[in-house]
Amino acid sequence: MAPGVPVDVFSGSGKVSAGYSKGAYVTFLAGNGDYIKGVVGLAKGLRKVRSAYPLVVAILGDVPEEHREILRSQGCIVREIEPIYPPENQVEFAMAYYVINYSKLRIWNFLEYSKMVYLDADIQVFENIDHLFDMPDGYLYAAMDCFCEKTWSHSRQYKIGYCQQCPDRVPWPADMGSPPPLYFNAGMFVFEPSRLTYENLLRTLEITPPTPFAEQDFLNMFFEKTYKPLPLVYNLVLAMLWRHPENIDVQKVKVAHYCAAGSKPWRYTGKEANMEREDIKMLVAKWWNIYNDESLDLQPATSVTTAEEETFSRTSIMASMPEPIISYIPAPSAA
Repeated sequence: MAPGVPVDVFSGSGKVSAGYSKGAYVTFLAGNGDYIKGVVGLAKGLRKVRSAYPLVVAILGDVPEEHREILRSQGCIVREIEPIYPPENQVEFAMAYYVINYSKLRIWNFLEYSKMVYLDADIQVFENIDHLFDMPDGYLYAAMDCFCEKTWSHSRQYKIGYCQQCPDRVPWPADMGSPPPLYFNAGMFVFEPSRLTYENLLRTLEITPPTPFAEQDFLNMFFEKTYKPLPLVYNLVLAMLWRHPENIDVQKVKVAHYCAAGSKPWRYTGKEANMEREDIKMLVAKWWNIYNDESLDLQPATSVTTAEEETFSRTSIMASMPEPIISYIPAPSAA
């Protein structure tokens, strides 16, 4: 089992402390493609679970105005950011479609927020997870990834059949030295914006050659000493359903990450490998039920237009939250 945070670091109340400042969810959007649907679905999902926090969308300049208007109409706070590229645009060692994701590093400079939860645009939230804003400061929290898919064929882990999700199945060979550090999926993480961290991230990137998984590899390297694992229910990468079913109870999943090939709900055909599974079909249907629910569209009277207009309800932050069932890091209990 992965190391976690001792239980006694929590007060157990699940309440927001008196000195707590603003928090927000944040996602990233680039281009004029169909990922806008993912962000709209995410915004409606957070509204359905009665989150007390806004959704900030960090966008690049190539996102068209009509897409920005759609986001604003859903109550999103739209923040345009400048792109970030690897040193000297050397991208030959990174998967091309991941390179633009280095721009996500800009969110560490959103200094008006004291804590944020990052969620990829192909993620949906099925239960209120506002309690993650109450996690102890000083760490980056995220769920561990899996090394069993062919996309990891370049890694030592894949080549020997080792995976941190089931370390006893194929133990790390003693003649290969110490096992690699825990590795997280960067589609969802809890972090604290910080000018110092932001500047250190950019300085470190300048001297760090790109690797296959681009910003995810980079963030794992940068936060290796301060990373704390969250349970898979906070970021169910769908491949876990067939790679590690013993670790998953799909009925308890709080956050689903539709990153497996063919699993994007707005592109779903069911023809790709593993997409005929009933659990996949169920999760895709749940996404569409939220996306198509017109009652979840933001009413104009409560539309959010600027960060300054945000309101923070401490009395409602834990509304309708069940007691979380957590295996790696016990989050604060609900109020």
